[in-house]
Amino acid sequence: LLEKTEAEDTDGVRALPGARDLLEQLNALEIPWAIVTSGSMPVASARRHAAGLPLPVHFVTAEQVKNGKPEPDAYLTGAKLLGLKPEECVVVEDAPAGILSGLAAGCAVIAVNAPADTPRLAETTLQLTTLTALRISKAPDGTVTVLTQN
Repeated sequence: LLEKTEAEDTDGVRALPGARDLLEQLNALEIPWAIVTSGSMPVASARRHAAGLPLPVHFVTAEQVKNGKPEPDAYLTGAKLLGLKPEECVVVEDAPAGILSGLAAGCAVIAVNAPADTPRLAETTLQLTTLTALRISKAPDGTVTVLTQN
C-alpha cells in the first residue's frame, strides 16, 4: 500500500536543473547510462516519468540488489549492466547514501547539492550546485570527458 501511494504521489517531483539536458547529451553522443536508485521499480518509474527524464536502457532498482545504498551493490550492478568496470563509470548523486555507494563501488562521483556534512564529500570528483554546468564530450577514439562551464 505504501509503495502504491509513493508511486502515485508525484506532485512536486522535478528533475534537477540540467538533468534532462545531461541525459540528452549522453544519448546524442551514444554514451551508455543507467538510472540507479534505492526506490522500487513502480516508484522509480513513476518519478522518472513525472520528472520528464528519458527512459534509460538500464534501470537498477531496489528489487535488483541485496544491499541498498550506501553499500556499493547498486552501482556495481549498474556498471555490470553497462558492460563497464566501476572505475569507468561516473555517478551523479545528490544524496549522501548514494555518494557513499558510488565511492564504495570505486566510481568517480559528482555530488550535486550534497549537504556540506556528507561523509567523504571531499573524495568526490566534482561538487556542483547544478547540473547545468556539466558538458560531455566524446573523442573519436571513444574517450569521454566531463567538462564544467562556469
